[in-house]
Amino acid sequence: MAETTVQEVLEALNLITGGRVITGQQETGDGRNPYVILKTSHIPGKEVMETPGLVYGDPAMPVKKLAVVMTMTESVVELAAASGVDALVVHHPVADAASCGGVPLKDYLHHYRLAVFELHEAFHGLHPGIALLHGHMPVHIDVCFGGTSGNVVIVGKPLAGISCLKDILARLELMMGQDRDVLLLEAEKRIYQVTDLQEINAMEGGSIINGNPDNEVGLILHCFPHTGFCPADLDRILEMYPEIKTVITSISRVRKNHPLIDTCRLKGLNLVAGNSHALEIWENGLPLAYALQAILSDIEVVIFRERVTSYPLAGAGNEPLRHYARQMAEKYLLPQRYTGK
Repeated sequence: MAETTVQEVLEALNLITGGRVITGQQETGDGRNPYVILKTSHIPGKEVMETPGLVYGDPAMPVKKLAVVMTMTESVVELAAASGVDALVVHHPVADAASCGGVPLKDYLHHYRLAVFELHEAFHGLHPGIALLHGHMPVHIDVCFGGTSGNVVIVGKPLAGISCLKDILARLELMMGQDRDVLLLEAEKRIYQVTDLQEINAMEGGSIINGNPDNEVGLILHCFPHTGFCPADLDRILEMYPEIKTVITSISRVRKNHPLIDTCRLKGLNLVAGNSHALEIWENGLPLAYALQAILSDIEVVIFRERVTSYPLAGAGNEPLRHYARQMAEKYLLPQRYTGK
């Protein structure tokens, strides 16, 4: 049997996305591919262009093991190299230095013979999974609401068994399996003998912001505030679907003082915080991985999942490591007046 190549992975991604990836260099900046998008906050030098498809790698290189990843970092690159991964399929845009420990991509990826693909907006809207996980079936999806690329809105009808707000939370608890993340965090606390460790996958479950657990769900608006969704967008979608009773925010959540909270309260809308961005590897990454495995049946497909943990300074590392760190700070980093010597 012939080995699967990087080119065949690219073709599989093009098949999965319905032709949304770049298949030739001329498509990168000629305006023909609407999923080639420049993302910028207008902070000088920090913009990045999404280029769905092959970011780096030899199309003829064999691929025996492939990892699906949300965001590429130096830890992802190192895990790939250590575990025998040949190719990374990354959801979020890949950028020089930012995605590879501050060094040029080519230097790092060539060193480990890694191919890298990205998808992001080219993958959004292809399946209703995020809605289904939150308990509703979409009747309307717009991935560019108000003309803003990436401003995804979903209007959905509750699934059978989802009649009140507490049913949404129960479904998320069942589907996401966060109870295991809590158990893992408790084990980590015992191992490090630090009681106030925090870890994102264990911390951010679903919650009700406006409304009571027994409130009727009704028609649902599912939005993602980090994409720019704002009260004006809510007004526009309510003009289209005035029967909306519940707003779910997920991927990004609304924190205190967010204007959507007051707007939903004033309009008498339920407001529920769903999954955080940390769980998107399950929402989007896992379906993509199963699709790739079905098409490329002769390669091994794995999932890379991030755990980001907060340690109090006094409990970070072990005592020899803390001693080293204090020594480096006092001897090399701090003016004498801060060292007490």
